Amino acid sequence: MLSISASLSLSRLERKMRRAENYADWKQAALEHDSISGLEAWKDKEVSNSYDHLNIRTRIDMLRRLRQEKDDIGLLFALNEGIHGNQGGMGKPSLYKLAKFGTKRLIEEYVAEIVDALEHISMLPESDDITLEDKLDFFDRASRCFGRSALMLSGAGSLGHFHLGVVRTLFEHQMLPNVISGSSAGSIFAAVLGTHTDEELISVLQGEKLVDPMQLDIDNRPKRMIREQVDSASLKLTLESVVPDLTFQEAYEKTGRMISITIAPIEEHQTSRLMNAVTSPNVYVRSAVMASCAVPGVFPAVMLMAKNVYGETQPYLPNRRWVDGAVTDDLPAKRLARLYGVNHYIVSQANPLALAIMRSEQYVPIPKSAKNIIRFSSHELLKSSEQFSRRYLRKLPDVGKMFNMFYSVLAQDYKGDINIAPNFSFVNPQKLLGQLTSDEINKLVIEGERSTWPELEQIRICSNIGHKLEQIMDHHTDHNVKSFYKVNRRKSARS
Repeated sequence: MLSISASLSLSRLERKMRRAENYADWKQAALEHDSISGLEAWKDKEVSNSYDHLNIRTRIDMLRRLRQEKDDIGLLFALNEGIHGNQGGMGKPSLYKLAKFGTKRLIEEYVAEIVDALEHISMLPESDDITLEDKLDFFDRASRCFGRSALMLSGAGSLGHFHLGVVRTLFEHQMLPNVISGSSAGSIFAAVLGTHTDEELISVLQGEKLVDPMQLDIDNRPKRMIREQVDSASLKLTLESVVPDLTFQEAYEKTGRMISITIAPIEEHQTSRLMNAVTSPNVYVRSAVMASCAVPGVFPAVMLMAKNVYGETQPYLPNRRWVDGAVTDDLPAKRLARLYGVNHYIVSQANPLALAIMRSEQYVPIPKSAKNIIRFSSHELLKSSEQFSRRYLRKLPDVGKMFNMFYSVLAQDYKGDINIAPNFSFVNPQKLLGQLTSDEINKLVIEGERSTWPELEQIRICSNIGHKLEQIMDHHTDHNVKSFYKVNRRKSARS
């Protein structure tokens, strides 16, 4: 039981964390909070029913002993036994929700030991015992086993500036995953990340273009009862100012980031698409973003544009039109898993409907198992309702489409392994597609930064091994990502 003075100190530190101007100040307040609350001592205590501490301690001691004995073959064999993100249950979300900063020291110790051991194996000179082929085979298997982290940026309308604060913070702390998806407003920031190199992002993420790309000078306009809305023409100008004219393949070759944009079909009997360098290498990133931002009933549906084999611009699937990707697949987790081996998801969630659902689940006083049953039952009910509307609304296709989109929106899962969400729950409907003032935009960006700070340490711990494996694979392998169609294009140009 905490004393009154300790409780007051904790409340003061929580206010300080909410109002922190930078990560350093937030971290200092968080560590003080853990010290007063007793959670610093909890971090030092290895024993817990929440994870297999004996398994993790045994592996740490074994890896250290093998390195001390310079038994590189034994070390490689021990690492081969398995590297995965949930070793001994160390990936459980509950282990990262108690303390304000970090988790059990034993988990951090284990991650650091694995990273050091991987680096050691990577730097070993070639020998008859451990050849280059042995190392490449091991790192390839370890990378597949551990999997990748992905950042998924939700739809959010004009509230998408929240994503800028999130990606800016992750980039500054070198925790930005190479696999990134975006839908609707989130697709704009995914496209920016996927079409600019790290050197370019240093200035792009801090510059004014992403905050006010068209310099609309909204602050000096007379106030109206009804907020002025963003239109298709202004959105097009925005994208032209922040997203270079690149195809998905060209963007990947430039940055090495694997970006994906979700789009939904306007026609019935068509399925949603995930546009990226694997599924649609010739499609222009900018046209995919334009489609992903085309809110049904507000913006016109978009025809995608792509390069042909001769490098000329032409329509892609000219008979098809596409709209807002958040309608059918706001967070395309399953598709990213299949295409890129992703098994760890960081979600920047600013979709007002998703926030309302998440808040309601958070405060409903029933067990998690009961919530899962309710969620499953709700999804099944929505599927049945969708089938009913398809059958009985055939003579009213526009109404049928509206109902199908409504069911798709409600049936989605809006959470990942790590969820970064703003503190606000109510959103003024006028702001969703409205032109925001610079003050409103800056508040959203700051909210994105502050909402990311509490998750940074968990992201670092959970993705550190994956980052090290990616660095090692980049160092040891030759990445020639030139595709077959580009080779053919050059051949055709010569003939």
